[in-house]
Amino acid sequence: MSQIKNITLNGEPRQTTAATIADLVRELELEPGKVAVECNREIAPRSTLKQAPLNEGDALEIVHFVGGGSQAAGDTWTVAGRTFKSRLIVGTGKYKDFEQNAAAVEAAGAEIVTVAVRRVNVSDPKAPMLTDYIDPKKVTYLPNTAGCFTADDAIRTLRLAREAGGWDLVKLEVLGEARTLYPNMKETLEATEVLAKEGFLPMVYCVDDPIAAKQLEDAGAVAVMPLGAPIGSGLGIQNQVTIRLIVEGANVPVLVDAGVGTASDAAVGMELGCDGILMNTAIAEAKDPIRMARAMKLSVEAGREAYLAGRMGRRMYADPSSPLAGLI
Repeated sequence: MSQIKNITLNGEPRQTTAATIADLVRELELEPGKVAVECNREIAPRSTLKQAPLNEGDALEIVHFVGGGSQAAGDTWTVAGRTFKSRLIVGTGKYKDFEQNAAAVEAAGAEIVTVAVRRVNVSDPKAPMLTDYIDPKKVTYLPNTAGCFTADDAIRTLRLAREAGGWDLVKLEVLGEARTLYPNMKETLEATEVLAKEGFLPMVYCVDDPIAAKQLEDAGAVAVMPLGAPIGSGLGIQNQVTIRLIVEGANVPVLVDAGVGTASDAAVGMELGCDGILMNTAIAEAKDPIRMARAMKLSVEAGREAYLAGRMGRRMYADPSSPLAGLI
């Protein structure tokens, strides 16, 4: 008779007779190809799960990904050697269901979606997952560290994400406190340095500060993503001057990563010269998310076209479109 072991699974005590981690995964009726496992704070590679013993007192985390427009021909952008046509990145949280989320991604023409890494619901392992609706072979998944407040937690999360899906292009955010969700730049910089040394390609959420953005670039960030306003606020870009300075000083892509509320906000970010815009709440909480996704696609395209066209100069006084000379 198999011996009963007491373990901790996703933060909760659990009893099991599983001899190996693979046995536990099967006991939970999970698909190994869709999860990642951490045992005692160390990643357990899928190739070793059958041989990895499960011992009394082990602490395991089992996670998966959850839900947390094309440009003119030839106008692409590149991050870490990967080229994309769409400059709109869409989040995968706050939608009423995965089906609506997938429809919004399609309407937006997005080629990249951010995905949060969360513990598997072991009480309902057969519940639908994001990958059932948005195919990671067709849309680039950008695992993020939403909800992490320390560098250590963010690093652990992304190590699990790489094990789950093999992705090295990731979005790093380390929050300072829950009320504003502003980034903790000390922890963010520390995490960026560690992740870059481990072969990750971090796209990093940061304050709208040109100095901080340059420090992140020097630490190994493959893109800097300054906030336009607090996450989920919909206030629009509050400081166009610093965003423009970040764009002017960066040697990596710059994307506005928070605060967009409507299409005109996205257009402003693109007119400042940003390489792209990342948004979630602005689409997911719109009264008609699919229509808003289409609007955002068009606004990003319009803002990019306006930036490339070069706006007229600002004047203090009127300048008539038609000459005044020769009037009757």
